[in-house]
Amino acid sequence: MRLHNTIALLPLLALLTAAPLCAQATFGPSGEEDGPFRRQHWLVPSPDPGLAAKALLFRPPGAGPFRLAVIAHASTQNALRRAQMPPPEYRALAAYLVARGFAVLVPERPGHGATGGRYVEDQGGCDEADYARSGRATAEAISLAADYLRTQDFIGKDAAIVIGHSAGGWGALALAKADPKVISAIAVFAPGRGGHANDEPNRVCAPDTLLGAAAEFGTAARIPVTWLVASNDSYFAPPFSQKLADAFRARGGKADLRVLPAVGSEGHWMIETEAGVKAASSELARALNPPKPAATKKR
Repeated sequence: MRLHNTIALLPLLALLTAAPLCAQATFGPSGEEDGPFRRQHWLVPSPDPGLAAKALLFRPPGAGPFRLAVIAHASTQNALRRAQMPPPEYRALAAYLVARGFAVLVPERPGHGATGGRYVEDQGGCDEADYARSGRATAEAISLAADYLRTQDFIGKDAAIVIGHSAGGWGALALAKADPKVISAIAVFAPGRGGHANDEPNRVCAPDTLLGAAAEFGTAARIPVTWLVASNDSYFAPPFSQKLADAFRARGGKADLRVLPAVGSEGHWMIETEAGVKAASSELARALNPPKPAATKKR
């Protein structure tokens, strides 16, 4: 892109990423329900106190209470791509979960699309990437949104589940330290940061730093993680995903890595498609309904 075109885009980027001038005082539904899965726009809390995150909510028929599932979306370091990001929906995955009795929240984190605001999960440049900090920032955004939904009458008292994709999955790994009574299970699809470095397939920015952050997340992890990656994922290919999962487990994290069949031309986006959800359905069913620990007999 020529320099004068880049300069011309700067005011637009500043407008799209700036925090609002006044705090958003009201959270909750911001539109009518629509369609068979009761799709509805909501506003939920975010790590930025002056910014409400936009979200989509899907629900089964009836008044509930429903078990809560939160889907954490992918991200990008490219500011223009983030600003132009359409609202994350994961419609096929949401439909799968609603059919199984879940209310499904898909929040759009700060620094993305219509939510806008400051990109609080910025990992920094490649040489000085802080993947642990960015993961914790994503985890905070997921947690705040989930905690707010848990106050709603139509959400049951059962522990929630979290499903993360790419950078959202990376944040879910950081969230594995949460109370298992609040979040009972985590499933992640190709979690990580820094994939496609310089837009090159199978190149990860500062891979050793990413592995170190995965180990850090494993140290405090309390919630079991189902780790899924497609065989044709070129962001975090199965061999590298195996290294990440091993680093997470080496420090005490519980992670079950499963490599799924190739889906489409790029497996990294499998969970955004019906074919991908179908390919992952048996693993998802196992992850969302883990066996309960056997009762201890009294002596």
